[in-house]
Amino acid sequence: MSKARLNQQSPPPNYSKTGKWKDARQMRDLMEAKEINKVPAESREIHLMLEEIMKRLKVEGYVGNISEVLLDLDEEGKEMALSLHSENWLLPSAGTPIRNVKNLWICGDCHVAIKMISRIFVREIVVRDCNRFHHFSNGICSCKDFR
Repeated sequence: MSKARLNQQSPPPNYSKTGKWKDARQMRDLMEAKEINKVPAESREIHLMLEEIMKRLKVEGYVGNISEVLLDLDEEGKEMALSLHSENWLLPSAGTPIRNVKNLWICGDCHVAIKMISRIFVREIVVRDCNRFHHFSNGICSCKDFR
């Protein structure tokens, strides 16, 4: 399968959703072989800010929905994976509204977290997923949690 063709195909989350961990691993291996992979940011400052965001979310009552994690991990690993979702990298620094564009749908856990981030950090956040725009402000999303 060519790299261009693999890029055109939608991601196969069904392997993980249905517990087909061997098939999911094979797909990830194929993506890595084709040099199609996600590389997490390695900046210490970003990781420290993310840790602070997660601490403040937990103080406000956030509990990660680990059922959103489609990886064969223990609970602690799934909680860590949730914190690494790209939406959580919407760092709430001062300035203009934060905007994020995704080619996938926003998972329920990230939707809850971003609503909380918009309230805690008093920020307007706009996320465009594959279905709609989500405008987060003061803990409320324009989709009224329809997703």
